[in-house]
Formats: sequence, C-alpha cells, structure tokens
Amino acid sequence: MAKSSQIFPIFILIVLFIIHVEKSQPLTCPVPSELTDKLNVDPAAIESASTDYGNIVHDKPAAVLYPSSAQDISSLIQASFNCSTPFGIAARGNGHSTRGQGMAYNGVVIDMNVLRDNRNGTGINISKDPLYVDVGGEQLWVDVLNATVTEDVAPVSWTDFLGLTVGGTLSNAGISGQTFRFGPQISNVHEMDVITGKGEFVTCSANNNSELFYAVLGGLGQFGIITRARISLGPAFKRAVWAQILYSNFSAFTRDQERFIAGHAKKEGNAISYLEGALLLDNGTPNTWRTSFFPKSDIPRITSLIKQHGILYSLEIANSFDELTNKAVQEEMKDFIKALSSKPDYIYHTNVSYLEFLNRVQIPDEQSQAHPWLNLFIPKSNISDFNSGVFRDIVLQRNITTGPVLFYPMMRNKWDNRMSVAIPDEDIFYTAALLYSSGLNEWQVYDDQNKEILEFCDKAGIQGKQYLPNYATKEEWTKQFGSNWTTFEQRKALFDPKMILSPGQRIFNTN
Repeated sequence: MAKSSQIFPIFILIVLFIIHVEKSQPLTCPVPSELTDKLNVDPAAIESASTDYGNIVHDKPAAVLYPSSAQDISSLIQASFNCSTPFGIAARGNGHSTRGQGMAYNGVVIDMNVLRDNRNGTGINISKDPLYVDVGGEQLWVDVLNATVTEDVAPVSWTDFLGLTVGGTLSNAGISGQTFRFGPQISNVHEMDVITGKGEFVTCSANNNSELFYAVLGGLGQFGIITRARISLGPAFKRAVWAQILYSNFSAFTRDQERFIAGHAKKEGNAISYLEGALLLDNGTPNTWRTSFFPKSDIPRITSLIKQHGILYSLEIANSFDELTNKAVQEEMKDFIKALSSKPDYIYHTNVSYLEFLNRVQIPDEQSQAHPWLNLFIPKSNISDFNSGVFRDIVLQRNITTGPVLFYPMMRNKWDNRMSVAIPDEDIFYTAALLYSSGLNEWQVYDDQNKEILEFCDKAGIQGKQYLPNYATKEEWTKQFGSNWTTFEQRKALFDPKMILSPGQRIFNTN
C-alpha cells in the first residue's frame, strides 16, 4: 500500500511535465503594436493551427496571426528577423498538409484564409490582353476556376482537389492529369509577389529577381510567402469526354499511358488532354471520393474482376471540347481506344461538363480520420520493379490500404530544372500516390507500410523522389535534392538567412 502511495505522486508529476512540454510557449520577441490585436492566443485558434489534414503531427504555435493585409505578414517576419532569437513562421492555407508542414512550433502560424475572407488579399483579377490571371496566394483553386470560366478562360494545369490555396500548391509543384502536357502548376507562373524571410516585398519573374522566382516555385515555403501569382490561362471549354479503361496487365496499362502522353504532349491548342492512372484494390467500392465514375450497375462486375486479379489498373483519360471541336474529340477518343495495345478488361466513358470534370474530386471533412499519405516520383526504368515489389508484394499482401492509389506518367521536359522541386533524372517518371485514410489511432500501421515501401526502393536501387516530402534528418533532405542541395542551401542563406520560414518542413531545423 505504501508503494502505491509513492507511485501516484510520481505519476502526477510525469503527467504535469508532459502537459508542460506540449503547451506552447510565449514568443521569444515582441511584435509591433499594430499586430497585437491580430495575434490570437485563444486555445481554439492554437488548436486549429496545430492540426492539419493528416491528423498525425500536432505542433502548437505560440500564436496565430490573422492578417488584414500583406503588410502585416511583412511586419511579423521583420519582427522575428530583427530578434536575437527569431521565432518560426508558417503560412497556412487550407491546412491540407499531412505531416505538419504548415505548422510552427512555439512560433506563429499565419492564417492566409483571412485575406480571402476579408477581401484584403490580391483577389482574382483576369487580364484578356495579354491573357493571364493575377491571383492572391490565399485564394482557392476552385474559386479561381469559377471566376475564370465566367470569362470563358481557365488555367491549363490543375490539381485533383481544388480546395487548396494557390500559394500552397505553388510551394510544392501542383500536379494532376494535365501535368504531362502543360507541366505542373509551377511551370505556368509568369510572375509573383513574395515576402522573403527578411520581410522584404519582392516582385519576381524569370527575368526579374529570377533567383527568388525559381527558389520559391516548389520551394516548400522555405524562401518566401507568395502573396500574388500571375498564372497562364487558356480557353474554358464547355464539355469533356471522360473514360476509364481497366487492365489486369500492368505492362499494357503503362504502355497505353505512355502512348497517350506521347501523342498529346505536343498537341495544338489548349483543350484539356488529361491522363491519370490508378489501382483498384479489394478495399471497398471502386467509386471513391476521388472519382464517383462507374455506373452502379457495373460495380459488381468490376468488383469481381478485382477479386479475380487482386489489382486492376485504371487508365483514366479525358479531352475537353466545345461545339466546334466536339466531333473531332469524340473521334479521337474512339481511335485511341481502338488502338489499345491489348484488349482491356473493362471500358467505360461518359460526357460531362467542363466544370464537373475539373471539380470531380470532393474530399469530405474527415476530422475523425488520419491520412498517412505517401507520394513518390518513380523513374520509368524502375516501374516494373515498383509494381512487383511494392504494389503486389507489399500493398496487396498487407491488404490494409484504404483510399485511392494513383500511378501515372509525366514528362521531365515539362519541368524547369531551375525550380526547387526535386524530380527523377529520367525523361519519363511516374507519380505513385498512396492516399491512405485510417482511424485516428490506426495510422501507425499505414506508416509502417510506408517505411517498408521506402526501404524496398532503397534496397532495389530505385532512385525515386518524395513529392510532398517528409524527412527527419539533414542526410535525408540532402539525398532528396541530390546535386541541387547546395543551391537549395545557398538560396536559404540568401532569402531566409535566420531560417524563420516554414519550420514545420523540418529541413533546416532537423535534430
């Protein structure tokens, strides 16, 4: 009994210590008086800024800034920069990072959504001559789509889910089924306004402050906060013909994907030529939050094929059209299907509105779930090994995957080597996106699968790169950027020398 009474106080002390450690600390330096009323330390605000879509990492900031202008952002960064012990600062868009990349432990998270809500951001401003759109970094892509299509124009490169901010996707790359033709979203930016890690406002482009321009695009928020981006536009078409072709043969699946992108990469005009690939696994209905596509009457047949083969590979293609191009596009789709390298297991195509196609992905608010995602770029020369070693020997055998698994090719010549983003050194590489969902207390099982996949790639000599990377050590980050690591470090020293920005990426503040 005496022993129990001694253990209990010790237990209380341990609990109090843990609570103390997890509680955020005050900022290390004062901020300008004009920001005092805009810095929120309310527990609800702190909690919101310490949670993201992944629901795995929870780093509490000292405060959340609700800016009323870009000047507030600059003033906050300057306050940290001029401090003897700078505090970290992260720009948070719609909070769709999965590993705490948008967090700032004991620092300040800037809620960029406020600039959209109070209309004090750049907004969305369309120019017809020359043709482009100026967009605030805080704007959502779905709002950019809705604003531009009313003027019969639209950006040419997208992400699958449009509930993301412009600044957020441009800090990573921004990829989807148009990437093989138009490049990622970062390849379609003419100019940006950026606030650097010194608090300086800089307008940059390929010809003006180009070092900052290329650093920020795909730079994971390390060099500046994007407050405006000038983005390429093309015509907005009315309709899209949209098809999915299912294979049990991986080689036929990838061969037809590569034939499609080879035939459309240099296509004239700005009509959408879209291609993505995916895996259908025996983990529920083939219709997911990503694509509610197949007719209900065909679901039993597709489900039976999945059970028979273990994995079905889905080639998903689309072309947009208007009244003048309708016939030609429909014929082109028929010709492509006729010339498939082998008879597929299933084909279905439909005709949808342009808006319906681009806004096809609807992700529900899943605060009760975790999302331990893994996104990789795999060189074409390794895709067969990746299919057998990862998709079949790990994913299929573990049989725990819930959520879409994407796999489709891109062309390296559509990316700019001067930008910060890391990609494989081959002419064609594939994105492999394992977009898991799990219970809040079950994500570790999926993370163990992620680790097994990465270990297999390392042992098999697959020189892939992580997209939306998540690393814990400098050695891992150095390997990610390869020969460009020195340039990445030099740019950090130039534009954010006190390492203030985006501490949640854990690039320059690893243990």
